[in-house]
Amino acid sequence: MASTRVLTRRNAGWMALAVAAVVVVTALIVAWVVTPDEGVPAAATPTPTVPSTTPPAPAPSTTPTSSGPAADTTTYDLAGLPEITVFAVVPELPVDDDPFGDVTGVAARSAGAAAPVFAEPGAPPVAALPRDYVYDGTVVPVIERYDAWVKVMLVGRQAYPSSGDPGQLTGWLRTQDVELIGQEATVEVSLGDRTIDIVRGDERERIATDFGYGVEATPTPLGRSFVMTVRTEPGFAYTRGNPLIYLSAQSPTLDGFDGADVAITAFHYHDARSGAVSNGCLRVDAATTEALAALPLGTPVVITG
Repeated sequence: MASTRVLTRRNAGWMALAVAAVVVVTALIVAWVVTPDEGVPAAATPTPTVPSTTPPAPAPSTTPTSSGPAADTTTYDLAGLPEITVFAVVPELPVDDDPFGDVTGVAARSAGAAAPVFAEPGAPPVAALPRDYVYDGTVVPVIERYDAWVKVMLVGRQAYPSSGDPGQLTGWLRTQDVELIGQEATVEVSLGDRTIDIVRGDERERIATDFGYGVEATPTPLGRSFVMTVRTEPGFAYTRGNPLIYLSAQSPTLDGFDGADVAITAFHYHDARSGAVSNGCLRVDAATTEALAALPLGTPVVITG
């Protein structure tokens, strides 16, 4: 029995040494796994690349004004330029290229004795618009509006029908030369429906449901124009004392009329006033002439077929 106890003690000693050795080896293995090898550096955390946020340089502007053509502050001598009147023929000025286009609700009038009129911004003036004239036509509707310039309808013609285009004349004015005036009304005429309306914003007032207009050889000019002047002519017996409302538009087929070298379109009274009966004028009743005569000069008029 004694020998067995001794053997047991020895075995226990060896077993204790073995366990200790296992613990030491295990500790070394764990340390090797946990601690990265010095020869293999730890992977660096990648730094994201941030794209450049610097905006591209803007292209240089060729227009110094914030809207429309560049301003022209040149002082021009208007003495040798033709005056814009109903009798004027100015070949350099353009005919309206958008006859059924919108209007702006603004009219222009020269702020001084006369304003230079340009065929296009940036070119020299080709005519002068007076502030006052015996037959009016000096308050002109604006059809395009910019900071330094306005495009307007004008009285007169580019050419006679026999030699060119007699359509509605247009031109450009500098805003520095004019007064701008608000407009409330537009007259809309339909030859097909035979109606005449005065339109103010969303309100439409029908002032005629029948009228006379031009025959085929001398048609009423279509498109936009404006009220040039309002006059009573005692010598025109057919008007019976009612006012004539003259427009800026002239006949597309007649160089002149009744001995004059103009062929102006007008609203006027006539006893025969239904259908195609006139030389281009719009024949209406007395109440219609009164309603139209009350409109400000320069009021736009749009005539459709």
